[in-house]
Amino acid sequence: MGPRWKGKGFKAKALADPMSKIVLQLQSSLNQSNCEGLLCGCSVLLSVEAEQADLLNCSCFGEAMVTAEKDKQWFELSLEEAFYLSYALKCLRIVEDKCLKSDEQLWQCMNSRNALFPYFCKAYCHLRMKNWVVMSGITYGADFVAYRHHPELVHSEYAVIVSLEEEEGGANNRLRVWSDVHCATRLCGGVAKTLLVLDVSRNGQSADSPLCLESYTVKERTITRWNPEQCREDHTMVESENGAKEEI
Repeated sequence: MGPRWKGKGFKAKALADPMSKIVLQLQSSLNQSNCEGLLCGCSVLLSVEAEQADLLNCSCFGEAMVTAEKDKQWFELSLEEAFYLSYALKCLRIVEDKCLKSDEQLWQCMNSRNALFPYFCKAYCHLRMKNWVVMSGITYGADFVAYRHHPELVHSEYAVIVSLEEEEGGANNRLRVWSDVHCATRLCGGVAKTLLVLDVSRNGQSADSPLCLESYTVKERTITRWNPEQCREDHTMVESENGAKEEI
């Protein structure tokens, strides 16, 4: 299933302004302003200027919040988004209780808020580094959805489910029985998406440090429903020995 652009000329617009270029602009802007995010529960709150707000919107990081402030725009970032900006792109500093968090401290804090954070973080970074736009997939019963470019230009192509290695016991308990797979593929087919399963393996590494992400590996699998109508040969007419025509 290929990309489904939302309008004429949107593909050309996306090619002219690739997501990798927009993210680099955001990275540069955040670095220049020494932006700080506030770790609050299971999200990070970020206050930015108008230019950075536009870049965050264009690169699809976080959700804009409605506030009474006119000069500043607030965004709410997920733990995965915030860690990617902080650790992978090195363009966001994160504080909690007015204390700046180091990479190690931030990693430990986020792990304490979600036991599955290392796996979801690896999956998120894996897709983002391939220049996919990654957003919450809760609407489609998935962990993430992946877009080729901004959602205003194109529909999401993949509903993403993060699967843990078998030796971990499958803590997220997804797609462990056939009925789960059947339901997921039917739902994805109904909303014109392909089910993408990311098998994250920690390869025996502990989750004590963010450096473990370098040892984690990700296997990609797409699962689709079997549709016999799409696999049959075209109907053709053949002439038998007695001159009668038959359809095969």
